Amino acid sequence: MNEKVDVLIIGSGASGAAAAWSLAETKMRILVLEQGDWVKPTDYPTNGRDWEARLFSDFAINPNRRARPSDYPINDANSPIKVVNFNGVGGSTIMYTAHFPRLHPSDFRVRSLDGVADDWPVDYATLEPFFAENDRMTGVAGLAGDPSYPPKEAPMPPLPLGKSGQRFGKALNSLGWHWWPSDSAIATQEWDGRSPCINLAHCTPGCAQGAKGSADITYWPHALRAGVELRTNARVREVTVDAKGMATGAIYYDAEGKEQFQPAEMVIIACNGVGTPRLMLNSVSGRFPNGIANSSGLVGKNLMFHPFALTYGYVDEPLDGNHGPPLSLWSKEFYETDKARGFVRGYTFQLHRGIGSIVEAITSTLAGRLPWGEEHHKVYRGLVNHRLGLSAICEDLPEEHNRVTLDPVLKDAHGIPAPRIDYTLSENSQRMMDHGIARATEILETAGAKGISVERPIMNGGWHLMGTARMGTDPERSVVNEWGRAHDVKNLFIIDGSIWVTSGGVNPTSTIQALALYIADQIKRRLADATLFE
Repeated sequence: MNEKVDVLIIGSGASGAAAAWSLAETKMRILVLEQGDWVKPTDYPTNGRDWEARLFSDFAINPNRRARPSDYPINDANSPIKVVNFNGVGGSTIMYTAHFPRLHPSDFRVRSLDGVADDWPVDYATLEPFFAENDRMTGVAGLAGDPSYPPKEAPMPPLPLGKSGQRFGKALNSLGWHWWPSDSAIATQEWDGRSPCINLAHCTPGCAQGAKGSADITYWPHALRAGVELRTNARVREVTVDAKGMATGAIYYDAEGKEQFQPAEMVIIACNGVGTPRLMLNSVSGRFPNGIANSSGLVGKNLMFHPFALTYGYVDEPLDGNHGPPLSLWSKEFYETDKARGFVRGYTFQLHRGIGSIVEAITSTLAGRLPWGEEHHKVYRGLVNHRLGLSAICEDLPEEHNRVTLDPVLKDAHGIPAPRIDYTLSENSQRMMDHGIARATEILETAGAKGISVERPIMNGGWHLMGTARMGTDPERSVVNEWGRAHDVKNLFIIDGSIWVTSGGVNPTSTIQALALYIADQIKRRLADATLFE
């Protein structure tokens, strides 16, 4: 029998790690269950020459291809965008590019500004101190003064532009369009015991040096020193409730595959926008026959991905290739709504460095750019390290038919029903991608690129999982309230991307962690005045 804890957090990724660290100061007994394990820096592919090959095997971004023991299968056959995640201490921050933008103030007021979707019950100003705290904990590099954001400071200087960045900068200056060094969760100087980036190789997956701010090396060392307990190889099957509808803990399978029950006074779910609704829908009881905290019927609905439209070409001089962080610049020229474009909301341009030599050879061969025969080596020399690309990360509006449900057949290694994804691209997203590709082509041509190609949407582009347990003040139209507590279960909280109301047009990790810190702060305040479960 496991001893009862005060706080049980399910998931050790971006949000779970941040909340565990923040709550540790209360001196409550906090336990985090993680279905994966620690990943040793020495195991990262970038330690070896075969690192690109391992992108298609044990470190593939798609869990169905990766198929580690910690992964669960996902039926995403009915979606043009495939889910990308990672199960282990630090969650998907192990795999992310460390591109670290915040949501914009307008993203919290989409209904008021543009008449679509819904406004958030929180705003940018409320989250601003938590953004700043998260930047310090994570170690963010950037440059103050970006006119697309309210004033903010970055703890460290920005990443260097590199040859690719200089070429992009000149092209965007010529067009008169906004660009700026991006906020990046990558150390550019010594930071909290971490060494700075030395542009050794691509950041995905994993940074063996520790320059990339994944949650396993940012929040977790501090949380563990503060007394948080982390239990790995513990796959949670369901959250349990009592007759009064209060959460009592969780049933999980341990490293030996044995079923365990972990009792708790309070449960916090931090399993991402697919894993969280999967767990909730699997948590069936007499009180909640359709899944825990699902009286609204919205658990799993309104899945948002961010469709990515990738446009790339080749220039006449060698560039940075795959060396160093893949993303160090952004453009917000087309971020805010302009209805003359034929769609609402907008997108961020992420300006890329190149790809590895093997991936270039594979993709160029498949695309017909790289021929076999006498011209093979000559053509290849004009491709490798000559690629210049940018992607439009498009805001995805919430639609209830885009959803996560439980697959009736597919199960994981422990017999738990797997998630099924049903997702279609909206007309608004299609028009936004059209616009992004056209503008990206202008940028590339201005930068001197030729042989321009397009991927729309990037198939394995489901990095950002949002909206499936949305927050709001109306229990009939949301799953959690304005500070992350489930409307139906007074001691159940959700802190990951599933609580998002709208998606914005930026990578979500910075805002996910700021929200987790905000919710943890709300928990601490209400603990202090004894109103937490009222």
